[in-house]
Amino acid sequence: MSGKHSVERNKRNERVQTSREPKKKRRGLKIFGTIVLILVVLIVAILSATYLYINDKFSKMQQVDINEEELDISETAEKNLADYRNIALFGVDSRDSNLGKGNRSDTIIIASINNKTGEVKLISVFRDTYMQIEGHGLDKVTHAYSYGSAALAMSTLNSNMDLNIKEFVTVNFDSVAEAINALGGVSINVDKAEIEYINSYIDETSKVTGITSKHVTSAGKQTLDGVQAVAYARIRYTSGGDYKRAERARDVVTAAVEKLKTKSIGEINALADEILPKIYTNIDISDMLSMLPNLMNYKITDSIGWPYETKGITLDRWYGIPVTLESNVTKLHQEIFNETDYVPSDKVKNVSNQIVTKTGYR
Repeated sequence: MSGKHSVERNKRNERVQTSREPKKKRRGLKIFGTIVLILVVLIVAILSATYLYINDKFSKMQQVDINEEELDISETAEKNLADYRNIALFGVDSRDSNLGKGNRSDTIIIASINNKTGEVKLISVFRDTYMQIEGHGLDKVTHAYSYGSAALAMSTLNSNMDLNIKEFVTVNFDSVAEAINALGGVSINVDKAEIEYINSYIDETSKVTGITSKHVTSAGKQTLDGVQAVAYARIRYTSGGDYKRAERARDVVTAAVEKLKTKSIGEINALADEILPKIYTNIDISDMLSMLPNLMNYKITDSIGWPYETKGITLDRWYGIPVTLESNVTKLHQEIFNETDYVPSDKVKNVSNQIVTKTGYR
């Protein structure tokens, strides 16, 4: 595996980067926040017979209240993005039940829901992205969660990207395999070219999660357990690279949702008991219930990595520099939020200029 890492390092040195690869054991795990969010909403829908029953189930979640004044949402963003419900999904490096301050958010996804159309677009923010963190200066965005939990992480995304994020869902990485195992696995069509790579990822994922699994020995459509599904979503060395990996992640999400729909009330009840205690969020029951009328209209239509263009630099450590922050934010608003006349805020422009001054990348 070390030879593969060397190839990747050489490639990063030869071209402008679109991302910096996180440690290998983290790759591809960005799918979990999305799986959990969708599963939680579907569980609410299926168990919505009585409020008291739902209330009992969701009382198992780790919930926190966050003052919106802490989130640094500008009046312009509030107005321009009024049709979008942007929810931050954080995957933290915790190996226990503590999902708050002190944990880095190794995975950051913004699930952007168009309230009018039901379209859901997933924006993966690269963890090493150089941003302005209130009270801590320019730093990796992953550190914002460690410094101030979800509130500071959301504030950082809002102020650096002109967004209106008010809600979050946090999970740790060990939970994804457990969630899929609780579903009884998911049906995935494994290509022959993927066999070589999936088994090495199975070994690594088992080591990280502490959950045992078996190697995949044949191609074709088959039921993958939690570790195998995570390993499948992590594959990136076949034709298509990161684009194909993102497609695999979507396949796992879709398969998990479809599998959930086949479960009985009793099975859903057991699944809720399994995954809800591992979720940390500020979305309360009434907010989740408010999503029900449009539930069947929700459809994931796009999945991107952000920033679009970055360059790596080593200062006190390695950082992914948006080139430039201003242009990357502009493109995001134009392409994802259809703001053809978008003009970056003064805050975004100022941070962008600070980054250029510090790094020389423009």
